[in-house]
Amino acid sequence: MEHRPLGGTGTAVSKLCLGAMTFGNESDERTSHALLDRFVERGGNFVDTADVYSQGVSEEIIGSWLAGRPALRDQVVIATKGRFPMGDGPGDMGLSRTHLSRALDASLRRLGVETVDLYQAHAWDPITPLEETLRFFDDAVRAGKIRYAGVSNFVGWQLQKAAMLTDFRGLNPIVTLQPQYNLLVRDIEFELVDVCLGENIGILPWSPLAGGWLTGKYRRDLTPTGSSRLGENPERGMEAYGPRNAQERTWRIIDAVRQVAEGRGVSMSQVALAWVAGRPAVASVILGARKLEQLDDNLAAGELRLSEDETAVLDQVSAPEVDDYPYGVLGVDQRSRRL
Repeated sequence: MEHRPLGGTGTAVSKLCLGAMTFGNESDERTSHALLDRFVERGGNFVDTADVYSQGVSEEIIGSWLAGRPALRDQVVIATKGRFPMGDGPGDMGLSRTHLSRALDASLRRLGVETVDLYQAHAWDPITPLEETLRFFDDAVRAGKIRYAGVSNFVGWQLQKAAMLTDFRGLNPIVTLQPQYNLLVRDIEFELVDVCLGENIGILPWSPLAGGWLTGKYRRDLTPTGSSRLGENPERGMEAYGPRNAQERTWRIIDAVRQVAEGRGVSMSQVALAWVAGRPAVASVILGARKLEQLDDNLAAGELRLSEDETAVLDQVSAPEVDDYPYGVLGVDQRSRRL
């Protein structure tokens, strides 16, 4: 599998990253270990989790996997995140030094490691001063608890401010951004991609298959049922079905992905993953497989290279729909020549 620099660092990560949000929830420990084993066998070396995934169980599963394979610790790059509640106290959430110091120590214990390779702010905190968070990251790097710092779910001005503060204060930089990015959701191209390119920040897209929409398993006006994630839990995901089902853009994109997939003799998932892996500043694409069959299919995208014509078709049909100002003639039309 191809390996790429983790943002502006010298650390190489696989083009595809195994996301562990399902560990301890949709995937039990045995299945999760099998997914990790298969991922490494196929050349993957980058695993992403978070303390809130299954309330710490995801990290524990990764920790038990590493404990049984000590030789892999120096080969696998482990990323985790902190921000969301892990308790009921006022200091049990957010990006304050108080919470992050506790959260990081707890993640290290669950993972069974002395250092986590990439520690990320899971989302923006409107209460904690950004400089407090960035100084905590810098201190954690200097203490040897983390190697690099990243952020997730930031908007353009937040990421740019973080990059400028670390530079101005001489702190360790933010090296990655983890946003939602796929053929159906391309809004990060308005500002975030430009920030990442300008500041040498690597993009780690989550939900590259748009919650399963880009796999081809959903049908127009047919409410999902059965084993699909949208159908299993109406409280988690079904709110997205109605709006996306009603948008013609959704079905134009799905039809285009299907046509490219049929023309290449590959799955729609592989086409969608190959497209996002080829976008500017993308360092690694986070996979969300629940079983080995899904992972095997997704990993095949690591060898797929879309042609210029195929990419152009997908780019055009999935172009974000925006109002004229400020992202119309003054913004998107000019940037599209480069992106």
